[in-house]
Amino acid sequence: MTKIDRTPEKADFDHVTDWVFDLDNTLYPHHVNLFAQIDRNMTAYVAALLQMEREEARKLQKQYYLEHGTTLQGLMIHHGIDPNDFLEKAHAIDYSALMPQPELGQAIKALPGRKFIFTNGSVKHAEMTAGALGILEHFDDIFDIVAADYVPKPAQATYDKFAALKRVDTGKAAMFEDLPRNLTVPKALGMQTVLLVPRNLEDTVVEWWERTSGEEDHIDFVTDDLVAFLGKVTGSGG
Repeated sequence: MTKIDRTPEKADFDHVTDWVFDLDNTLYPHHVNLFAQIDRNMTAYVAALLQMEREEARKLQKQYYLEHGTTLQGLMIHHGIDPNDFLEKAHAIDYSALMPQPELGQAIKALPGRKFIFTNGSVKHAEMTAGALGILEHFDDIFDIVAADYVPKPAQATYDKFAALKRVDTGKAAMFEDLPRNLTVPKALGMQTVLLVPRNLEDTVVEWWERTSGEEDHIDFVTDDLVAFLGKVTGSGG
């Protein structure tokens, strides 16, 4: 039985001292679809910037996402935009869809060691999101796209910068992500890797690049319930 097929045991994570979490679709369920608002804002930004129809702008937005890791990176490379202006407009969203998650907060608090949010979004977006979830106080720090010099995950240099800046021993760290490709480098760096997937995956509209490819050697565990998973890791779950 592979790690992907089995429930985690406390022993699998006993060595971990740094817990690293992606933000969107990781710290809250995929079905909340908060990112849909950001996605619409990014499309609108591209359409206004390049005087495109919305459908054409969306195609270019997704092309940049696939080729460069974020729409922002593509726009910076090809159009020289102000990244701070883009981030401000992209994250001008309504966070009311997020409800406080006290069980998640307690599960994160119970983890031994430091806890980080590592996001391709901004610190402000991470603070607003984690704040709405009621879990912000349980994190030691946030590493965002600005700290990464606007070079997004899954770039090797971005993980290296995160580890160096936060003094993370990657051999004693765990990474939680909703995108399989963003776990390739963490696994190579020695991290324990956990993929978050939507509940009832086949019944959920998921972009094709968010699905696993079948080549999953870089993924140690897969879960659709972060609270239950963390409970197993700390030995407090049922």
